[in-house]
Amino acid sequence: ITMTIQHNNDQETKHNFIAGEWRNSSNHIQNINPSDTNDVIASYAIATKDDVQDAVSAATSALPAWSSSTSGERFDILDAIGTEIIQRKEELGDLLAREEGKTLKEAVAEAHRAGSLFKFFAAEVYRSDTEGYRSLREGVSLQVQREPIGVVAAITPWNFPLAIPAWKIAPALAYGNTVVFKPSELVCGSAWALAEIISRAGLPDGVFNLLMGQGSETGAAIVEHPNVAGVTFTGSSDIGRKIGASVFARGGKIQLEMGGKNPLIVLDDADLDKAVEYAINGAFFSCGQRCTASSRLIVTENIHDSFVDAMLKRMELLRIGNARNPKTDIGPVVSEAQLKKNLEYIRVGLNDGAKHLTGGLQVEQETPGWYLSPALFTGAKSEMKICREEIFGPIAAVMSVSDYDEALSIANDTEFGLSAGIVTNDRSIIDHFIANINSGMVQINLPTAGMDFHAPITGRKNSSFGPPEKSSYCREFFTNTKVVHANYGKRLNSKKEES
Repeated sequence: ITMTIQHNNDQETKHNFIAGEWRNSSNHIQNINPSDTNDVIASYAIATKDDVQDAVSAATSALPAWSSSTSGERFDILDAIGTEIIQRKEELGDLLAREEGKTLKEAVAEAHRAGSLFKFFAAEVYRSDTEGYRSLREGVSLQVQREPIGVVAAITPWNFPLAIPAWKIAPALAYGNTVVFKPSELVCGSAWALAEIISRAGLPDGVFNLLMGQGSETGAAIVEHPNVAGVTFTGSSDIGRKIGASVFARGGKIQLEMGGKNPLIVLDDADLDKAVEYAINGAFFSCGQRCTASSRLIVTENIHDSFVDAMLKRMELLRIGNARNPKTDIGPVVSEAQLKKNLEYIRVGLNDGAKHLTGGLQVEQETPGWYLSPALFTGAKSEMKICREEIFGPIAAVMSVSDYDEALSIANDTEFGLSAGIVTNDRSIIDHFIANINSGMVQINLPTAGMDFHAPITGRKNSSFGPPEKSSYCREFFTNTKVVHANYGKRLNSKKEES
């Protein structure tokens, strides 16, 4: 990823948060608005290796006190964070749209979701951390206790710069862990704003730390630190596998959410208008930059042409423009590097024999930006690169099939298994699809993208590794279990002797 690094610049700078203090550095990342590349939002301090060491040390020192804090203390802090985020959702959403290119409507909704996640995990602190069972042995009690794992590294991507940090940081704190947070260098603005809110919520120094910088340097130093007990990472499969191997080698815990190549199946009996809306939403909203995006549209041959015609007409109505304009449907892609990558996939799709119907062109607007019109291919086959690799852009491929059985087979023909959808009114097929699709999340007559904030995110195959994220299921990552068998004396025997 290309980014601008400044040395001792005079521009407004935002610092890292370490051991309860804001700390500057000599090098900074310039945060560029993808809707207007002349707009530099701010400069953000790049953490050094010494900063990483200090942050992990601070988190380690703060762990004993925070892990023994009361449920009431944790609730008050997490609930206050969630409340402020929701109160400021318009402001935070505008910042998110400005730095990532997500449309304003989607960005404000994401800010609200981030606040809701903190409130959800505020309530989770009141769940019991001990479960009792009946032992098989007379006079023996059996309990399973939950304890925090320790220092947690939360490493997050650029496509959901408020929501994904929230669903990692909030449960980590709720379950008594301390946190070192490393966001993507492309979205330091949202990360810094979130950290600033957290910094004022009443956490003891060192419980939460923010380190900004590149993944290859700052992120690697965090992942490799021996005092980091667990790493929760969302990003590419390649990077996830490297992180997983590194953390596993030293006995740490791993929670990885990675790529997707998500299918949306459309069958003969589908409501065509609704199917098109689901496909447009899943494939092109957020500029296709969602791990749950519908990049493979698998359509039965009897309705294939009608579906494609309806897609083309609907795509003509999509308004491309500045992400902060309320009328915009499709904003820019996040960076110049991402734009080049997407354009290369357009070229590869053509070379592999797919038919390029529309889009995939750079679009000029009033301000210079990384705008790309949504692209649609037909004649796509499973062996083609555009049907196998995660693109992370507004590019979708229509695949024609003879019937449901072939559609299901093609849907499962991928190394990923994150989200999958089907559009049909046949209940028997729906039941079969739910049972046989090899995907962690299933959408019936809905877009493949879009999840309730309190439901778990989980994938199959190369999409995920480790316990699910979000909801109470994530407790499996953020806590360790301790099984306690206890014999509390001879009271039972003494009573027998007396009788």
